[in-house]
Amino acid sequence: MVAASTRTLKEPPAPKIADRPPRRQLPYDTVALVLQGGGALGAYQAGVFQGLDEGGITPNWLAGISIGALNTAIIAGNAPHLRVARLREFWETICRPAFMQPTADVVQTWVEHLGGDARKAFNAFEAWRAIIEGQRGFFIPRMPPPWLGVNMPPDSASFYDTSQLKSTLERLTDFDRINAGETRVSVGAVNVQSGNFEYFDNTAGRWKGRLRPEHFMASGALPPGFAAVEIEGEFYWDGGIVSNTPLQQVLEAGGPRHDTIAFQVDLWSARGPAPTNIWDVQERLKDIQYSSRTRAITDKLAREQKLRHLLRELLKSVPEKAKKEDEWCRYAEDWACGRQVNIIHLIYSDKDWDGLSKDYEFGPLTMRNHWASGLEDIQRALEHPQWLERLPPGQEFVTHDAHRANGTRELAPARGEPRPSEAGPAKKTAPVKRAGKTPAAKKRTSAAQAAPRTRRRSESASR
Repeated sequence: MVAASTRTLKEPPAPKIADRPPRRQLPYDTVALVLQGGGALGAYQAGVFQGLDEGGITPNWLAGISIGALNTAIIAGNAPHLRVARLREFWETICRPAFMQPTADVVQTWVEHLGGDARKAFNAFEAWRAIIEGQRGFFIPRMPPPWLGVNMPPDSASFYDTSQLKSTLERLTDFDRINAGETRVSVGAVNVQSGNFEYFDNTAGRWKGRLRPEHFMASGALPPGFAAVEIEGEFYWDGGIVSNTPLQQVLEAGGPRHDTIAFQVDLWSARGPAPTNIWDVQERLKDIQYSSRTRAITDKLAREQKLRHLLRELLKSVPEKAKKEDEWCRYAEDWACGRQVNIIHLIYSDKDWDGLSKDYEFGPLTMRNHWASGLEDIQRALEHPQWLERLPPGQEFVTHDAHRANGTRELAPARGEPRPSEAGPAKKTAPVKRAGKTPAAKKRTSAAQAAPRTRRRSESASR
């Protein structure tokens, strides 16, 4: 059952104003950070958040699934000046083996220098340790093993026990701060008995002002590894079973009149090469399954925006008296209101040493590499300040992809403009620059310094 209260964290004094970059006021009602599920890959999201914070961007809505929900809890449950430090403490905690000491730093440095097959073997070893030992402050093997086939309560039917995770969240997160609603929080889970997908939201619905550690743990309770989490007599599993990307929740629950900019941070790429061995087959299966057809979601939402535009045009021919008196006309006017949606899309790029175990390889070295990759990617995206501006009149839905040469994809053409099929080849925007960084992009934190860049696979292989 959900605890009645959780202690409030004692916070150190806030740093001087000069110690933090000035906050940017983006011209949108909603500034959302959308975090996909992906286990150990979630350190990439922590790096992205650090880059946003250093860039002066403070989201007012956090939405997450699975590991994205845990990152959401740490971010929303701390004062702004503490968030990056608490994220780092969280990841440094859960990326240590549950019982034995972590691999010596000198070995990690040596393996990182060697790369290639040595790095792949090292990562496989770290993943094997996670399976055998578990991760400190996160999960440990359940005893007796469930292989024995003994019946047990739903919240114990799993290979691992996550009770340590609750203690970690209580230590690093102020749930009273979350429930105060200063930052909107939405995390998704699946009701085990009904099969329905549900969002736990701190500002709306039946969970308003009542989020506890269990809600975030439920969002990350992926069976059969982790058991269902009981909340008020009902059992919940990882939301990624149904949908691993909470973007739709932000755009639909936010209301039709809210202009929105969303930083969508995905950990799985829907695109990739055809696998040539059984291990790559299983990895590719995960990529497709957990990418949750992100592009299909954005295309669907773009079509809805076009329908709103068409409905606005049709309503112009309806007499004003009918608009005021007819119930359906009033409903149509509300639904047809114009809004702008701007998505900054970042996707984790597979490294040469990634493999089937990439989502449960919690080694400290790989965690630092993931974090540095996220920081680098968001810094590169923020080198395009025009991406943060309001869209031109008539343009309603656009996606900026920091990983592609053609970084901008307009999904809802402005009124009177030809459709893409009529206009000929689309105009390409300037490619994402990798040199000549802005002063903000030149600033590197200890995470980026500690983890040198790792060679990415070709775009055709990783997207």
